[in-house]
Amino acid sequence: MNNAKDLYLYQREGLYIPRIAAVHDLCGYGKCSLGAAIPVLSAAGCDVCPVPTGLFSAHTRFPKWYMHDTTDMLEGYLDAWAEGGIELDAIYSGFLGAAEQVEAIKRLYREHPKALRIVDPVMGDDGIRYPTYTDELCEAMIGLVDGADVLTPNLTEASIISGKPYQGHDVDDAYVHETIDAILEKGAKNVVLKGVIRSDGIIRNYIAGADTEFTEVTDTALPYLMHGTGDLYASALLGAIMSGRSLYESVEFAGQLVIDAMEVSVNQPDHEIRGVQFELSLGKVTALLG
Repeated sequence: MNNAKDLYLYQREGLYIPRIAAVHDLCGYGKCSLGAAIPVLSAAGCDVCPVPTGLFSAHTRFPKWYMHDTTDMLEGYLDAWAEGGIELDAIYSGFLGAAEQVEAIKRLYREHPKALRIVDPVMGDDGIRYPTYTDELCEAMIGLVDGADVLTPNLTEASIISGKPYQGHDVDDAYVHETIDAILEKGAKNVVLKGVIRSDGIIRNYIAGADTEFTEVTDTALPYLMHGTGDLYASALLGAIMSGRSLYESVEFAGQLVIDAMEVSVNQPDHEIRGVQFELSLGKVTALLG
């Protein structure tokens, strides 16, 4: 079994800039999805290649939002990439606009078999599915679990994937083990389960894999939650991986970056709805390259 502290998923070489296909939606207002992935991964010295799965006026926590489904454009979009000889080092997927979009991700997997597969299975939070997520879309999203080098579900998403009942943020180790084991049985190589918060005021993220030892990473929990932290977390995690950090170091870094950004965000106007503001923390991402 691998120790997460010794598990390196990407070897950074010299001045080479790795290319990452970021398969996410784009929001005009509110911090999430490509609005987090592009700046965070760019700060980590990566070439971010967006594949937009939907265009939103604002994220879905706002009382009024508009969505444009981009499914119909994805085949031609990826055809042009294939004809242009695009090369990728990682494929990073998040929020999807339709079940058919899973096939676009699987196509990228087929055409770039050596690329890392990072799947943030964005489907919901606090025990509630996002309003655009149908049963069909959730089932299609679960199809991306098999073969994922790193899967980063929160407890809501882990419940949907594993089929275990959602029990809130305060769950014991037995529930965590059973849930992660059920996800690993679906073919994920490594799972990072996020956001276990118990009465002791500690937030716990867990790492486990088919060949990776069960590991707990802890931080002090803040007394509030904030929209967009999952996207920031997954982007920071991948940025650290692509900077040559171990999986354990990457999980540790992502958790601390989110906390730092939340501490800044709570002082911003309308933070309850706008979500996490990470701009002042991007220097810490760039420092990964040092």
